[in-house]
Amino acid sequence: MTDDPILYDYWRSSASYRVRIALNLLGRPYGTVPVDLLAGAHREADYLTLNPQGILPSLTIDGHHLTQSLAIIEYLHATTDWSSLLPDDPLGQFRVRQLSYAVAMEIHPVCNLSVATHAANLTKDVDAAKADWMTHFITKGLTNLEALLAQDVRATFSYGDTPTLADCCLIPQLYNADRWGVDYSVHRRITQIAEATRDISAFADAHPDTVGPPAP
Repeated sequence: MTDDPILYDYWRSSASYRVRIALNLLGRPYGTVPVDLLAGAHREADYLTLNPQGILPSLTIDGHHLTQSLAIIEYLHATTDWSSLLPDDPLGQFRVRQLSYAVAMEIHPVCNLSVATHAANLTKDVDAAKADWMTHFITKGLTNLEALLAQDVRATFSYGDTPTLADCCLIPQLYNADRWGVDYSVHRRITQIAEATRDISAFADAHPDTVGPPAP
């Protein structure tokens, strides 16, 4: 029996990836329960009892079952003795949330695989339409995000010199950009942040290629 948090997770879920990074940055040990999205496990009755929205991730912690990745991360920040996921000052908190929401609420919803698949199914060439949809919205979203990040060219990460909630959101989005062949090398701040996180174990250990797909 363990009191560690339990993360209901899928290896390629951007939202789950965010929470994995946050847990690692905070040094919070956790167990995982893989929920295979491709097999439809998120729509099964047992999982819907835990998360009526049928989405990932979910986190069982402190006797509670939490959903929605950004809300989960804010809970982790608030309940961990030492956390730099959000700054102490109101303006800094605004800035981190602004950058986080630019990814999680602007890019991610329209690039969710279920949304892109539904849109592509309205066309004759489903694969081409899906790829066009993803590259269009990821490219547009990262271009807009770069403009926000460029407002603070001295920062090592999205905000300041310590990883925050904003980096928990950005890095999974870059993984999706890589998957869909989106070239973001023209964005200086984004590429600097990606490089800064590359050798940090909290990010590397949360990477989908490290986690791997659910066992068959």
